[in-house]
Amino acid sequence: MILISKYLVPKGYVGITIFPFIFLKHKFLKTDNHLVNHERIHLKQQLELLILPFYFWYGLEFLIRLMVYKNWNKAYKNISFEREAFVNEKDLDYLKSKPLWNFINFIKT
Repeated sequence: MILISKYLVPKGYVGITIFPFIFLKHKFLKTDNHLVNHERIHLKQQLELLILPFYFWYGLEFLIRLMVYKNWNKAYKNISFEREAFVNEKDLDYLKSKPLWNFINFIKT
């Protein structure tokens, strides 16, 4: 389910996925198929890891990458879940054939 909330989406971002919802900052973003697909990939990732472990892994990986890169944006873009979503967001059929736990292929140091 896609909801609109400029208050729940952090500054500098246009969307956030908190299972089972996708929050977008503006209503017109619902028509951005690549953005919506990106967020749906996160929904699938959250389900694969049974939701709570996803958030733990995401947060831990972000903190590690922040220490490594010392740059918020670079750390965020290098989280394995984000890398998988960014690489595949333009493939609107990706979720039909997404391999289980494919984000592992996007882990790098």
